[in-house]
Amino acid sequence: MIFKRRGCGVLLHLTSLPGRYGIGDLGRDARNFIDFLVAGGQSYWQILPLNPVSSVFGNSPYMSFSAFAGNPLLISPDELAADGLLAADDLVSVGSEYLVEFRRVASHKRELLHRAHIAFQKSGRSGDFSSFRRQTPWLGEYALFMALRRFFKDAPWYRWPREIRRRDPEALASAGEQLADTVDYYCFQQYQFFKQWHRLRRYAAGKGIRIIGDLPIYVGLDSADVWANQEIFDLDAETGLPAAVAGVPPDYFSATGQLWGNPLYAWQNRRVRPQLLEWWRARLKAIFHLVDVIRIDHFRGFESYWAVPRGEKTAVNGSWLPGPGREFFKIMERDLGPLPIIAEDLGLITPAVEKLRDDLGFPGMRVLLFAFDGNPDNTHLPHNHHPNTVVYTGTHDNDTVIGWQLDPSVETTAKNLARQYANRDIGDDRLLHHDFIYLALSSPARLAIIPMQDILGFGNDCRMNIPGKKEGNWAWRCAARFLDDAAAGHLHALTRLYGRLPRQRRGE
Repeated sequence: MIFKRRGCGVLLHLTSLPGRYGIGDLGRDARNFIDFLVAGGQSYWQILPLNPVSSVFGNSPYMSFSAFAGNPLLISPDELAADGLLAADDLVSVGSEYLVEFRRVASHKRELLHRAHIAFQKSGRSGDFSSFRRQTPWLGEYALFMALRRFFKDAPWYRWPREIRRRDPEALASAGEQLADTVDYYCFQQYQFFKQWHRLRRYAAGKGIRIIGDLPIYVGLDSADVWANQEIFDLDAETGLPAAVAGVPPDYFSATGQLWGNPLYAWQNRRVRPQLLEWWRARLKAIFHLVDVIRIDHFRGFESYWAVPRGEKTAVNGSWLPGPGREFFKIMERDLGPLPIIAEDLGLITPAVEKLRDDLGFPGMRVLLFAFDGNPDNTHLPHNHHPNTVVYTGTHDNDTVIGWQLDPSVETTAKNLARQYANRDIGDDRLLHHDFIYLALSSPARLAIIPMQDILGFGNDCRMNIPGKKEGNWAWRCAARFLDDAAAGHLHALTRLYGRLPRQRRGE
């Protein structure tokens, strides 16, 4: 088991952190949040994927140009200034403290990073940067991909000229020479991201905070991963387009399913299986170098996955195909060592998926907002939780508890069941977020994770994501004044009450 004793943590993505520059970043405010977690008696900080986001994908961290690269919007201008790459006059406050205005932030950060890159080139400090470029195997392909995207005016790679799309060696070498400065700029972005990230992670480790990262099972079609590794995806060799795409059938999030549109891995093609396993090995190795535990989003896709013919408007018309199963994880464990993985096992989960999860010993997820359907055997009800589970009040895809309570489309019977379960009178209309936190922390599950919005009792205007909605997601930010001593003290008291304080801090 990954989690040997009871503990708890907070779900808050880095983009939601406070800060002067319109978006959370890897600087001082991230360290301040770690201090808040320590003061609150927490052991874990759960985040969303760290990969680059784009308005092309609705700024979703689950759809990116790279499964390996870091999000340059998270680079701290203050840290760049401390390294002598920006001047004091560059450090201008931008944007709202409540929402990420992605276009505005991206434009501002792009300008700052170009200035920092020029300053870095002039400084002659190339030693560590050169080592980073040599020791980061995916970096060259990613940087060339991004430089080519810019050169081709943001056209997706499958619409590039054939010799580039099909990766003719001479054409790639020529493009690399022609775009050398732009390639260097994208390498510089990644150098700064990972430099700042590892600095922050060392700070977290020194404070006893472990970081739970998030790994989406699929990658975007228009990504460096697919362009550079076309043979391991189920694509038409000539056009680069998939015959079928990823999604899930209708479930409690959507009556028409979720049509994600990602290309599918060529698990059925034995000829490319060694390359596919090697790509996954590199991907897992890279993320475990960044975080302590990973949550695999859509874990069920390793048992079987939903394939929807390209061109469908919804995910209703699809079929289940077999995934790589237990053998995949045993190969990864053999090559990489123990795999501290949380299996996201939400949605349409079959006994076969549960068996795969349990055979591997991975903890699954339980979400209290799914618990109150009137079935006493509902696995999300705390009295049904297994110790080897992670319990959440809600996830990034859920409404906040207060949003759920005040939503007129949620059945009154579900809200009344929640009140009864929390030993409230049915007519009691007080807000339920504290009760949900009590239920999560008192659960037999060894790990409890509470979204920051629920700790603060925020409504659905602070929701992170509405699945199926293309615009307006991922933008919520937590203003600094909410991360105060009172909130930390209350969280610490509850953490102590339910036996979830870290062992070294139990004597406080």
